[in-house]
Amino acid sequence: MNRVTLPAGFTLGKSFEYGIDANLGSRANPLWQPFRRISGFGVTPTPITTDAATYDDEGAPNSQVTGWGFNGAFTVQVNRSLITGLFLPEVEALLARTKPSATGDDAEIDVRWYHKPKEGKPHPLEAGRGNATVALSRVNTGPAGEIDSYAVTLTGVGAYEEIANPWLGNDVDALPVILGVTTADGAPANDGDLFTVNGRALLDTLSLKVNAISVPFTVVNDSTLVGVMPVGDAGDVPITATTTAGVSQALVVPRGA
Repeated sequence: MNRVTLPAGFTLGKSFEYGIDANLGSRANPLWQPFRRISGFGVTPTPITTDAATYDDEGAPNSQVTGWGFNGAFTVQVNRSLITGLFLPEVEALLARTKPSATGDDAEIDVRWYHKPKEGKPHPLEAGRGNATVALSRVNTGPAGEIDSYAVTLTGVGAYEEIANPWLGNDVDALPVILGVTTADGAPANDGDLFTVNGRALLDTLSLKVNAISVPFTVVNDSTLVGVMPVGDAGDVPITATTTAGVSQALVVPRGA
């Protein structure tokens, strides 16, 4: 059999070599959290057109592209914290956009997607960012203990933008990120109270500090720590986590007496 060979240095891509992140911060100061344990991910660019037909077209359609929107879909496993009962923060971000109180801008999520190959360099321009509304449906609802998961549909709001591919590679150690701090009753933690830290890249945490004071902590998983609030005065305090990759940016939260 005669086969046309690929040029040296080329390889076949894999179906799983794409990722999508949710912005858990603001538009101006984004905190990008990758969606973990996903499958079936795909984005479809959608042309926005306007009728430009003239007599010269002799009755044939003529629509000009004036912009590009997007639609996307994927399936995500809904891993749940045994401590807080909450799902991973990126899944919670999706759920927040589907509540009855989520209207207008509150119903939109800022996402980015990109090529993330198993090996070699990522495509530098195979990436995009845009706002979308969210539709969710549970996939596995049977009685046999199937892994709980959501089918996610994203419908783009307005045009999406081209961005530089943010993927740094599988071997790059990511700095820890603290995205939120919660307590069992939702009130600020007092002296000796347990508090839960939600974030990412927390699995190898070496120390957890509140107001620069190291506190006892337990690593639950890559996105969850449980710490003990030290003795101190009521008010806002910075919380940081340190791993082998470095120190997280401080997240300032209120604490009780």
